[in-house]
Amino acid sequence: MFAYYLELAVRSLKRSRALTALMIAAVALGIGTSMVTLTVLHVVSGDPLPERSGSIYLPRIDPRDDSTASASTAMPVQVTWLDGNNLLRAGRARQQALMLGGQVAIEPDAGNIEPFIATARYTSMGFFDLFDVPFLRGAGWSAADDEARARVAVISSALEERLFHGDNAVGRTVRVGGVPLRVIGVLAPWRPVPHFYDLYMGHFAGGEDVYLPLSTARAALLPRGGGIECWGKGSTTENLMETAECTWLQFWVRLDSASDVAAYGRFLDGYVHEQFSAGRFRRNRPAELTGLMAYLDERHVVPGDLHLQVWLAFGFLLVCLANTVGLMLAKFMRRGMEIGVRRALGASRGSVFAQMLTEAGIIGLAGGLLGLVLALAGLALVRTRPDHYAQLARLDLSMLATTFVLSITATLLAGLFPAWRASRLPPGLQLKSQ
Repeated sequence: MFAYYLELAVRSLKRSRALTALMIAAVALGIGTSMVTLTVLHVVSGDPLPERSGSIYLPRIDPRDDSTASASTAMPVQVTWLDGNNLLRAGRARQQALMLGGQVAIEPDAGNIEPFIATARYTSMGFFDLFDVPFLRGAGWSAADDEARARVAVISSALEERLFHGDNAVGRTVRVGGVPLRVIGVLAPWRPVPHFYDLYMGHFAGGEDVYLPLSTARAALLPRGGGIECWGKGSTTENLMETAECTWLQFWVRLDSASDVAAYGRFLDGYVHEQFSAGRFRRNRPAELTGLMAYLDERHVVPGDLHLQVWLAFGFLLVCLANTVGLMLAKFMRRGMEIGVRRALGASRGSVFAQMLTEAGIIGLAGGLLGLVLALAGLALVRTRPDHYAQLARLDLSMLATTFVLSITATLLAGLFPAWRASRLPPGLQLKSQ
């Protein structure tokens, strides 16, 4: 029966090509606009670690004095060198990492490649396991390497391609900021979105090119980047940063269960109390543990105007569907004679209703196809914008499926009233009027 309805629907649409084109265009415009904004929102508000985000936490303690912060001031999201290393050495979490971002000069050995600036992450050995970073070959460094300030590095596959033209870089040397480092691992492409572990380097910054031990980077005084907050006699003098009253490093931990979270929270409170009793902390302010997704919400990572744009786009889709309802109603009601004949030959109201909805579904499918083309064109325009997240605006498989589901569902809903009205036409009156 569906094949019969489909045949009737196609014939009907062909009979009024201009009206059909108008309806498809109206649906396509609404779908295309909606999918552009929805795709951008989907990309920037996604879960950066889908398999693990629920167990990743940001420990937060407040070593600041009263001149910088009060009890109501938001807790710092970074730690001092001393606190970070104390928490790291305590080893109370299943996995943990202390880190800092920076930009370094890469000096290739190949004479035909000019030195260039690359992004770097200085971190402790747990970084790769903590965030489940995929390796293409080799592995990360050990705790002993951290202690020994070993001159080792893990590089991205993109940097391997640029420096060694795709040859295996493991075991070879790369000069970073004038420091020769032995490559011990190469990462597979990895770019969590947003760049949650260090938002100070950019909410949607790409993955780093070079990863090396934090101790090695500090010993070599490699350039650091990101945010810093100082108080009291805190200074940003580079060779005094390890003792400065400044928060400038990120510290993340993995806690798999509620009991782990509670235990780590007690440990943090105990640490704060210990530092307060020793006179280092000015206040005995309770520590906090912020989950990854809650942290992203708190930092307002998703641009506020994106939500407004999505609502406006769906408002435009509703306007387009309202126009489609009007066009469908006009089209279906003009077919009173055809419907009257079908009803006189025994077709039920349900059959007429199903036939009209089939026609609406075809319009929705065609509108979805054209809307997909418009969405791809719109996303290409978005990628020309200077916003940091613009380059991420690409349609993935889930959004591709959403395009067609949304288009067909919306058009079927828009076709309900015209189809119902058409199925209620009295056949006798229609036949007599003709």
